[in-house]
Amino acid sequence: MMNVQMAVTVGGLTLKNPVISASGTFGYGEEYADYLDLNHLGGIVVKGLSLKPREGNPPPRIIETASGMLNAVGLQNIGVHAFVAEKLPALRRVDAAVIANIFGESIAEYVRVAEILNDADGVDAIEVNISCPNVKKGGIAFGSDPVLAGEVTQAVKNASRLPLIVKLTPNVTDITAIARSVESAGADSVSLINTLTGMSIDTEKRVPHLKNVTGGLSGPAIKPVALRMVWEVVNAVSIPVIGVGGIMKASDAIEFLIAGARAVQVGTANFIDPSVSSDIVDGIERYLAKENIDNITELIGSLII
Repeated sequence: MMNVQMAVTVGGLTLKNPVISASGTFGYGEEYADYLDLNHLGGIVVKGLSLKPREGNPPPRIIETASGMLNAVGLQNIGVHAFVAEKLPALRRVDAAVIANIFGESIAEYVRVAEILNDADGVDAIEVNISCPNVKKGGIAFGSDPVLAGEVTQAVKNASRLPLIVKLTPNVTDITAIARSVESAGADSVSLINTLTGMSIDTEKRVPHLKNVTGGLSGPAIKPVALRMVWEVVNAVSIPVIGVGGIMKASDAIEFLIAGARAVQVGTANFIDPSVSSDIVDGIERYLAKENIDNITELIGSLII
């Protein structure tokens, strides 16, 4: 096989290949170490981190759907302090970029988590989850309002020296408006999409399958929506875009790259095949060799319309 250059640069973050595990589907990395070589990945996004530990929502909180799943886990995590003390030491030994996904219920919480990670050795970038409700604004999600999205982005950017990725929610009228706002506020790149809000009903009991009633839809069902939104945002901003949503195999990832994403994240597929992210890296490399493309950057944004 020809020598293919797989490295990409995404907003100040250099990845040896464009395949990243998505937050919430890969634990803190170590959980998957028995199933694939973590060193083979471009990056690992850890489970979303909050200032204090969270138990998440009561069960049932996951239900399979046609071509996907709904989850209302509720961002359960051990908290940023425990992550730095207990999980980060093992990640420092992995030859892949470590990206910490963070969230909060106020801008002050986002900032404090970012500050703690900024001082921790071994974190290569921060991904900001702006799909969370701002409790001080009546519960409106940061990511559904361009002004709020910009405010939290700017605050985290000012608090941290690390490359800043902002993860966009698809549950908006115009995702490009949010993308432009966070770009103006200092985001180094954006990742999209987060889950689509959905629900499922038990027809025998006539109750929601999820205790939380609604949850986030992910998996192959959302790929066409994610791909469309990625393409729109690529054409709306000048910062790099990371494509997320329904990537199950190498050909899915390649679609996002052709649409203009500089990297991709693999999420729900990890629950079906825990080694899939590694397989996708190999599949992209085989595709490039077959197409006589010696550098992956030639593929990125090569969509012909």
